[in-house]
This record gives sequence, C-alpha cells and structure tokens, in this order.
Amino acid sequence: MRLFVRILPLLLIFIGIGSVQSYAQRKNSSYEAYISKYSNLAIEHQKKYKIPASITLSQGLLESGAGQSSLARQSNNHFGIKCHSDWRGGRVYHDDDLRGECFRKYDQVEDSYTDHSKFLAFRPRYSVLFDLDITDYKGWAKGLQQCGYATDKAYANKLIKVIEDYELYRYDTHKGSRTSKVTSKEQLPVVKMTIYKTHGLIYVIARAGDSFESIAQNLGFKEKELRKYNEVPEGFPLQAGDLVYLEKKKKKADKPYYDHVVQVGESMHSISQQYGIRLKSLYKLNKKEMEYVPEEGDVLKLR
Repeated sequence: MRLFVRILPLLLIFIGIGSVQSYAQRKNSSYEAYISKYSNLAIEHQKKYKIPASITLSQGLLESGAGQSSLARQSNNHFGIKCHSDWRGGRVYHDDDLRGECFRKYDQVEDSYTDHSKFLAFRPRYSVLFDLDITDYKGWAKGLQQCGYATDKAYANKLIKVIEDYELYRYDTHKGSRTSKVTSKEQLPVVKMTIYKTHGLIYVIARAGDSFESIAQNLGFKEKELRKYNEVPEGFPLQAGDLVYLEKKKKKADKPYYDHVVQVGESMHSISQQYGIRLKSLYKLNKKEMEYVPEEGDVLKLR
C-alpha cells in the first residue's frame, strides 16, 4: 500500500525512535594494510581507465589474499590473470581450475595493476561494464561475474561484501574518507518525498543523487537515526531505487515471505533491506557467521 504524506516534525512521534544494534564485520588487519598501501594506485587507475577504485581494490584483495598468496608474493600477480595467447611477458605455473595453469608474472605490483586495468578496458567482453556509473560497484561486481572474469558462483557477492565491509566505495569518489557534513539546512534543497508503507514498515525510495544526509534533512530526521535503522556506516552510498527505512526493521519477514533464493549481486545487507529484516536476525535465522557470503542459488530463511 502506498501512502503519500506531507512530512512534518511530528512524524517522529508516530514512527518512534529506537536504536539498531550494529552487526559490523570484524576487520582483517592484513586487508586494512593492503587497502592503505594500494588505495591511491587504485584511484589513479580509476581516473585513467574508468574502473571503480572499489572494484580494483576488492578484486586485488580477493585474488591475492591481500597480497599474501604465493602467486602474489612470487609473481606480483594480484588479480589472478592467466597467460592467454596474447601474453608475451613472464610466466609462472600454478594449480587453479586445472593443474599447472599458466599465470602472468610481473616485475612489480604496479605492473599487475596496470595489466588488470588494460585487461578490462581493452577487451570487448567487458565493454558493457563501462556503460555503468563509476559509483555502481554492485553493477560492476555482478557484470564481472556474468562476463566470465571468475568461475566462482559467489564472486560478485564476495566483491560486494568486501567493498561494504571495508567501505571501499569511499574511494570511488576520490575522497577516501567520510563525506563532509552539511552544516546548514539551507545547503540542501527540501524536496517533497513520497512515503511508502508495506508490511507495517515505513520507508522512502532513494532517487539519483540522494544520500542519508539529504533524506534525513528533507524528512526532519537525524542522519544517524536513519543510518541505524538501515544498518549502514557513515558515508554509505545510496543508489536510485534503494529502500530507506524510517523506523527499525523487523526480526523476521511478514508472511508469505518464508525464504529467498540468492541471486548474483546480492549481499546479506541488500536482502535484509529487501524484506525489512534486521541484519543480525537474518544471520541468526540462517545460523550463519558474519563471514558468510551468500552464493547464487542459496536459499535463506526469512522467518
């Protein structure tokens, strides 16, 4: 059911203010060290090749084990790129999908980053990705899997989890830090928004250019409250079509939503948003640890 409501400060009285328990991923120190070391390089390559820095960093983290894999340490290959027929550089052999497969060897890590960027930018199979917005890390992650970059069925979802757990989306806007706060209400235009109510939860649908900060100001909320309701850190980006809840989510989905079949490009957080379930409850219902990455075809309980 759709409800159009003219926003008034009294809306808070009817919605109620509550706190949402954070269910943050425990940070891996080797991941954080890798990000600190290579984030500037990823940003440089975004400017030059138009590949999101978050995608470059997340692929480097996963493919190289944060720079600790034998392929990374011995060959400076941080992206798992195999030789292919057009490769004229160094070679090293490792077991992967098959035994003794040929992988590219580089003189330095920076060469691996350059080769990765050119590999995506100059191969027709990946051209469709460059039609996506530079901040659409979910679309890029999904597209990489669909274009055949990796055979892992959970590849896109793993990239998204790493990007969100370590807030790598910050580097796609070249900030590398929290977005600055608005100090005056006059700095953001007040735009009338439509309020929706489905299954007992009140929410709005984000539009292009919206942020938690702008929505909070427009609706008379505190930004921190909205982020708690939606279980996201400061600076978390919104994309057009995202649901933004104006109250605390539920412990389980309403009937008739009993389960969900995971699709490519989904995360536990995106699924929790889709059904209005608290993230911690979704993990608990499915007896999963925070490290779990939903794989295409997995069936998750919703209640």
